[in-house]
Amino acid sequence: MAEKSVTQSKEAFEKMSATTGEAADAMQHSYSVALKGVQEYNKKWVEFAQANTKATMDFAQRMFDAKSPSEFMELSTAHAQKQLTTLTEQTKQLEALAQQVTLAAAEPLKTGFTKVSAGT
Repeated sequence: MAEKSVTQSKEAFEKMSATTGEAADAMQHSYSVALKGVQEYNKKWVEFAQANTKATMDFAQRMFDAKSPSEFMELSTAHAQKQLTTLTEQTKQLEALAQQVTLAAAEPLKTGFTKVSAGT
């Protein structure tokens, strides 16, 4: 009876050890995917920041060249409308990328934990 108990304990420990290893692998893969996604997100954010800075500098240059108050107002209005459109589109793209990264990072965990709970 003691021998059977030792055997069962050993089997349970081995199964738990394998399960823990699978869970750790899934977490490591998830972190790797998340890191790559964060890098892509940051790259896109920097790209947008550079484009917005360039647009602002171009706008400032056009403002210096304005010949009248009405031209100044036209330039200001056009720039504000363009920036609102641009920022709206950039926000949509960043939101979509963040959602994509989140889902991609969660998938290895979902798959790994499904395997673990199924007893694989």
